[in-house]
Amino acid sequence: MDKKEFRVLIKYCVLKGKNTVEANTWLDAEFPDTVPRKSTVKYWYAKFKISNERVHHIIDEYLGMRKLCGKWVPRELTFDQKQGRVDDSEQCLKMVEHNKSEYLRRYVTMGKT
Repeated sequence: MDKKEFRVLIKYCVLKGKNTVEANTWLDAEFPDTVPRKSTVKYWYAKFKISNERVHHIIDEYLGMRKLCGKWVPRELTFDQKQGRVDDSEQCLKMVEHNKSEYLRRYVTMGKT
């Protein structure tokens, strides 16, 4: 096997949650003649494994998003998103003015406790 194919297998091990010892053992069992050195496996593990903090930093700093209610959302709305919210709000106001009881029946709900 060539180096790129071993990188794919190492990444597979990372994604499966195996540690470097387990990955080396598996690779050695499957490819005894061509297995990469332990230091190579450790090197690629370090490259493939990115901490959650680093991922959050990248998303926050470079993509301009923040985590809100367990979901990543843009830090600032685009003009179209803002306009869409304005349009929705105006439509709701028109519904309230036209038939308040129907609006309340359709949009206001109460939980059973």
